[in-house]
Amino acid sequence: MSLEAKMLSMKREQQRNVSSVWEQLKPHMELIAAIVSGILIFFGWLYSKPEMTGISITFYILAYIIGGFAKAKEGIEETIENKELNVEMLMVLAAIGAAIIGYWTEGAILIFIFAMSGALETYTSNKSHKEISSLMELQPEEALRITDGKEEKVHVSKLTVGDLILVKPGERVPADGIIVKGETTIDESAITGESMPVQKEMDSEVFAGTVNINGSVTIQVTKPSSETLFQKIIQLVQSAQSEKSPSQLFIEKFEGQYVKIVLLVVFVMMFLPHYLLGWSWTDTFYRAMILLVVASPCALVASIMPATLSAISNGARQGILFKGGVHLENLSHIRAIAFDKTGTLTKGKPMVTDVIVRDDLNEEETMQAIASIENHSNHPLAQAIVQYVKKKGIDTFIEPEQVKDVSGWGIESTINGVHWKVGKAEFVGNEQAYAFADGRMHQLAVEGKTIVFAADDKGIAALIALKDVVREDTTQAIQALKEHGIYTIMLTGDSETTAKAIAAESKVDDYLAECLPETKVEYVKELKKKYGTVAMVGDGINDAPALAAANVGIAMGEGTDVALETADVVLMKNDLPRIAEAIRLSKRMNRIVKQNIVFSISVIMLLIASNFLQLIDLPFGVIGHEGSTILVILNSLRLLKS
Repeated sequence: MSLEAKMLSMKREQQRNVSSVWEQLKPHMELIAAIVSGILIFFGWLYSKPEMTGISITFYILAYIIGGFAKAKEGIEETIENKELNVEMLMVLAAIGAAIIGYWTEGAILIFIFAMSGALETYTSNKSHKEISSLMELQPEEALRITDGKEEKVHVSKLTVGDLILVKPGERVPADGIIVKGETTIDESAITGESMPVQKEMDSEVFAGTVNINGSVTIQVTKPSSETLFQKIIQLVQSAQSEKSPSQLFIEKFEGQYVKIVLLVVFVMMFLPHYLLGWSWTDTFYRAMILLVVASPCALVASIMPATLSAISNGARQGILFKGGVHLENLSHIRAIAFDKTGTLTKGKPMVTDVIVRDDLNEEETMQAIASIENHSNHPLAQAIVQYVKKKGIDTFIEPEQVKDVSGWGIESTINGVHWKVGKAEFVGNEQAYAFADGRMHQLAVEGKTIVFAADDKGIAALIALKDVVREDTTQAIQALKEHGIYTIMLTGDSETTAKAIAAESKVDDYLAECLPETKVEYVKELKKKYGTVAMVGDGINDAPALAAANVGIAMGEGTDVALETADVVLMKNDLPRIAEAIRLSKRMNRIVKQNIVFSISVIMLLIASNFLQLIDLPFGVIGHEGSTILVILNSLRLLKS
């Protein structure tokens, strides 16, 4: 390599290093500028002797420019954009005013503390974005696609629905899909917040961004990279962080009017005390500058947004995604919550709960025969029976002959010369079925169970009861909501008998059976009239209208895309107790916001009164005003912790 080429290579390497250092320093530039400003103020004070006034002022001017540039730029841009003055402009005017009357040190200290509080607010914002940034880093950029038995590395954006991808142990899953080959354990903490790994087998669903721990699996892609659950989480959090709560919007609107009033009062203060109270012009102008500082609503403006961002980030870490500050704020006002049944209060999948086999038959052999036939049906009840038999350790099925699926009634076939019918009582023989059940059908129905009968050549061979079982954490979740004084009701399309059984088991206050989607909407509207603020929890397409009608719509993370899009809050882990956690977080945020507002207004009033009574000087006014802003932001940061 020639000397010229080496020099060029070294130059490029230096440029890359400088660029890398700049990228690392960029998020901290406000803090660095504030610290440099503070150092310059120290040197300005050090050289503040009469014979070194010029050097001292030079240091102060540099402190003004370096420390105040970011906030002055922000204030000017917002003033031009919104055509209204703001607190940033008040601070700049106050600092310039202090310099005009010779109080360089006080003005520079004002700029320094204002820059420090701005840096702290930026830190809060960056801290709140940390969860989303770390999530984005988890998204793999490449995938190992299998085409005609050959492996090729491709960018995830090139994956299409139906593609097969190979994911090896230790790698992150690059796309949403289902396992078509192999089995493994997956760490889904990035998606659900659950630290325990989940066992995945054939036909199990997997999500982009999760970690494949110990098995090599082939996955069939079910969603393009732009529509994965992982991407939806990112979009939801980004959307939430950009949307403002009603309180924040009110404060911002109030800020513009308040700034105008402050400027008007300051203008009057520049003249009135001189003529009415006999103050000197210097004292009059000095007090006006102090008023400009202490009356500025910096702390009040910072009372809400840092708290909201911190709470949203806290929720995201726990698997609770808020689509905006308005929904987070509304949660604390909820007085009633309506729940869908299937997939929300219950697991959404039928499970075998009772099996009764005829006395002359072996239970294991009978269930093996029934499952062998049901394995040829896609009906949820049939698949539940097959899964039940598999869990009993029977994984070998007998191939039946001439399987006939009678839609809406059952299935029939022949196994080892024995003709079987599996389905409703009417399908296998009503009278025989009722006789075999021996009065138990009514009790099973009261318990919300569905009954499947199996009949062979000799008559009814078995009774199988199935039920969409209530989630393990449902009762705990409902109890936690009742402790908050919230009325709970279940809305379901199921029959009165089933609804009553599930409602009793889940401990909700009330239930409404045989609901159509429009019925749910009407009932949610009635609840709103009676209780004010109402939430709806659901997971299906039929729940979407009710989710939209409620003040706060809450969707289960494993629900349909329509439900996820319509809802205001998403529970990523389908964890119902998280609703109470979200309400607690909302109440905590509102409590901290109130603390911030009361504290900031109290400090402003105290400082204004002290200034009129000539009890404070500009340095103390600056410290009191900016100190209150810093305390308000630090108080908001407490919401980052659970």
